[in-house]
Amino acid sequence: MSAHSVPHDADRPGPDAAHRRPEGVGDATIRALGTLSEALETVERARGHLYAFHQLTGGADRTVGESVHQLRAAGHLDLADLVEREIVGRNVLPGRWTFQVVEEYNATYYRPFTDIEAYVRGELVAGREHVNEAELKESRRTHGHPDHTALP
Repeated sequence: MSAHSVPHDADRPGPDAAHRRPEGVGDATIRALGTLSEALETVERARGHLYAFHQLTGGADRTVGESVHQLRAAGHLDLADLVEREIVGRNVLPGRWTFQVVEEYNATYYRPFTDIEAYVRGELVAGREHVNEAELKESRRTHGHPDHTALP
């Protein structure tokens, strides 16, 4: 029996019903769903970085605006005008501010990815999430240890 094919009986409690593989679902399917889940987690991280890019760029734009005021106060009017004209409010991509980049990523890639991942899980394991991880936890935990319990 592989590490991903763990018996679930009264002597060895396994994952709760929300994380237990449905009857008849094989190891290869569970591994494939685990890999798809891993890919989704990477997409979630990428999306987080995209939001960080959005927030950092917006913060930089506000800060450069402060520098324009400081340059003016210091008597550097021409340079303040240059920075304001060329940098403040500038597009990060042709015609786009960062919020538009985020929106396009969400519409073009993120939402289709999450929709397809949920559909595949729905078709193969009744929509259950993290079945592979739950089985991995079961195979690695020390039974009887208070910090290795199967369920919360």
